[in-house]
Amino acid sequence: MNKKFYIELIFLIFLGALTSLSLPPFNYFLINFLTFSLFYVFLIKKYHYKKNKKIYFLYGWLFGFGYFLSNLYWISISLTFDENFKFLIPLATIIVPGFLALFYALAVYLFVILKTKKNLSSFFLFSLIFGLIEYLRGSIFTGFPWNLIAYSFSNQLEILNIISIIGTYSFNLFCISLFTSPSIFILKENKKEIIVCMAFLLTIISFYFFGSQNLEKFYKEEVNKHDYKIRLIASNIGIDRFYNNIDPISAIEDLIEISSPQKNEKIIFIWPEGIVPGILQDQLKEYKWLFQNKFNENHLFGIGINIKEKENQSIKYFNSFSIYDHNLNLINSYKKINLVPFGEFLPMENILKNIGLKAITNNYQSYSKGEERDFFKISYSNISIKILPLICYEIIYSGKIFKNNRFDYIINISEDGWFGKSIGPEQHFTHSIFRAIESGKYVLRSSNNGKTAIINPLGVVEKRVDYNKSGYIDLNETRKIKSTLFSGYGNIIFVFIILLYIFLIFSSNKVKNE
Repeated sequence: MNKKFYIELIFLIFLGALTSLSLPPFNYFLINFLTFSLFYVFLIKKYHYKKNKKIYFLYGWLFGFGYFLSNLYWISISLTFDENFKFLIPLATIIVPGFLALFYALAVYLFVILKTKKNLSSFFLFSLIFGLIEYLRGSIFTGFPWNLIAYSFSNQLEILNIISIIGTYSFNLFCISLFTSPSIFILKENKKEIIVCMAFLLTIISFYFFGSQNLEKFYKEEVNKHDYKIRLIASNIGIDRFYNNIDPISAIEDLIEISSPQKNEKIIFIWPEGIVPGILQDQLKEYKWLFQNKFNENHLFGIGINIKEKENQSIKYFNSFSIYDHNLNLINSYKKINLVPFGEFLPMENILKNIGLKAITNNYQSYSKGEERDFFKISYSNISIKILPLICYEIIYSGKIFKNNRFDYIINISEDGWFGKSIGPEQHFTHSIFRAIESGKYVLRSSNNGKTAIINPLGVVEKRVDYNKSGYIDLNETRKIKSTLFSGYGNIIFVFIILLYIFLIFSSNKVKNE
């Protein structure tokens, strides 16, 4: 292999890494016009004289490896809290990005196999395959739809509001086309192709005006003031509580102090995920004495807490969001369905545990998966609301988190301390903005060592407590919007976008050169 080949390899890794700057918390989305166009032009130029198609698998993998290595490095931070896992840090840093890069490798390989003769149809084909592979990444093996290219627009709410109609995956497909479109100027075969590029630019402008109108209309809606408050608690209790046998009483006392209950006000307190170490759902009542004289019949608690159940001869554990009254009687609970691979459960556990691998949390024992996700109604002390609970990681899934939209709020509780002061918590939070817009609902997020926030149905963060700070924020008034198209049809809309792209591929392949 010659020097030129190694330069190309470094170039592709660099392009992928540079693309990461478009994502939160940086949000330099304009950089994608450079990186995606250069990547596409590179592939096309190579196609004309590289006969061996297998090399393109490597090209795609290198771009993907640079991309995921630079924006997912923080995953390894979760392994630094326990000496037993530190040997895995180099592996996590390299293997996770390496595995995810296989999806980009597959996308590029399929593209060169199916490539058409016309540049314009090839352009649409590239976008479609890439978009489909990103959907595949978010679906198989539990799915990991983290850092889709669409998240580059997380700060551009006017543009982003289009996902209320088409959803994140459809918008992601459009983004790939948009960012790749400058390559048409470089590779154009005829003047008509320039029109296509301009069409994408005009489309993004139309998205902006659509979102601007939505925001303007939303703030003209009547404000509904409630006779209750939903109080979201932000805490910064150290993650070392899982490993150092920290007394749970001190954690509860801290949370009660942050909660600042007012006895004459109806308040639903939302505490973060897994915030009371070493206490199970049916054990919380043993700590009732801590709550006495501070809370009364006007108060409810939503707490992230573990459940222990015996089934036949085995013991199962569940990560749950549980609702209690002021006497700590259990009212309702939800068991987490989408578990974090290697964090909350060990894939292929029967095989991997034999080589010493374990789940990071829950004392190294895998959690069990809940059976069904649905909203539940809270009716208590003249309070009647419907909430959809999502625990931590579950907020990242587009089109999979609810079967219908007949609920009032999405409640998202999270423990973000596993990833330290990295970019990971910011990326995690961004998903909440996308889910709010898609669903047309308020997302109420309570986090330990992360960002606690109230996000309105247009994606605007109305109130927040920043990372690694303690405090609370209250929701006591809301504005309503009509149900979004996406909340009614979900990713069925993505199917229609796919069909549109297939039409564009075949129709543009018939365009004659001038």
